[in-house]
Amino acid sequence: MSLSSHQLIDRPIPAPPTAAPEGGRAALRKARARRARQTSLPARYLGYVGYFVGAGLISGAIVHHPLDPARYTRIALYGTLIFLAATVLNEFVLTRDRPGLARVLVVIGASLALSFGIGMLSGGLQHFADFPARAAVLVPLGLVVSFIAYSIKDPDTPWRRLFSLVGLTVLLTAVVAFFGLRQVAASMGEPAEGGGHSHGSAEEPEQRKPEPQTTPAATRAPAPGGSPEDGGETEETAGHGDGHSH
Repeated sequence: MSLSSHQLIDRPIPAPPTAAPEGGRAALRKARARRARQTSLPARYLGYVGYFVGAGLISGAIVHHPLDPARYTRIALYGTLIFLAATVLNEFVLTRDRPGLARVLVVIGASLALSFGIGMLSGGLQHFADFPARAAVLVPLGLVVSFIAYSIKDPDTPWRRLFSLVGLTVLLTAVVAFFGLRQVAASMGEPAEGGGHSHGSAEEPEQRKPEPQTTPAATRAPAPGGSPEDGGETEETAGHGDGHSH
């Protein structure tokens, strides 16, 4: 059945199909991920700040612990809590993957060890001149502890990487650093008491008590009726004439 010319003219022309956006679903996923990252900027900022602040508090507490053990133990505890809070925020809240309980415990334990390893390494390097003998132990120990903890925490790093060429290199570097820094510390000698590094934590030196003022020795009272030249009574001795015999 053929259509007339009028029917062909009045027949609506179908609209061409709209082209799919470039990249399709992948582009949409990227756009949503970009918006999500922009929305979570404050949380990601707090997470990274928590890492550095926590590690800084721990490093200061480890190095200065002998000066005031009670105070710097509290500071280390605060730094540990801040570092762990940042770990939970970065590893579990701001990520799409939800690990199991076993992985959560491994990450938290490794993060705790990592915070102390970084604290020993950075604190020992920063205050080597103040505590050379102590820093000579903290620097290599912090290097080994931080490497082991990071390897355990990283999900893409297998356990055997600890015993690979990289792990052996870290171990040899720590051994060389230990003996080398010990020689440097021995040549420097221990600084004077207080290490030349006071933060107000050490006890303040006791203030010298003022010595009691000594009064001039009492002069012998002159004979009554005498003159000042021959030991007579003066104005000072006369003022004591209150009926008491001196």
